[in-house]
Amino acid sequence: MGRRAGGFTVVELVIVLAIAGILVAIAFPAVQEYIEKSRRTQAILDIKEMSEAIRASDKTSGALPASLAAAGYANKTDPWGNAYQYFNLRDSVGNGVARKDKKLAPLNSDFDLYSIGPDGLTQASLGNANSRDDIVRARDGAFIGTAQEFDP
Repeated sequence: MGRRAGGFTVVELVIVLAIAGILVAIAFPAVQEYIEKSRRTQAILDIKEMSEAIRASDKTSGALPASLAAAGYANKTDPWGNAYQYFNLRDSVGNGVARKDKKLAPLNSDFDLYSIGPDGLTQASLGNANSRDDIVRARDGAFIGTAQEFDP
């Protein structure tokens, strides 16, 4: 018998590529979910940090800043590339709007601070479908998370 040359046959290569394709198809959604979870976590941490700085500014000066820029966060964007939204409820100033829960009760009594989430859409009420993926600060900072997770 003759000796066979080393290497793979076309059938073997197709099988290997099919197995690799199946593994990628299984792993890709898990990787995407991990990336989104990391972005949500980063937005929560950013809002917590900014909220603490705004509170410290309020204690020091006796007034909430008029904007995030005044609080030292000019041009700060969320992990999806959108500007964070801030609304001073005492003076009714900022680049955002006053947020309300599903029952249309205000989320905060001092200021609203939130990310409009990955879809870039939002509404004043958390009951609206466009607001469900927003990362919000509620109960005067006692809750920071997705609007979907918030339960008044």
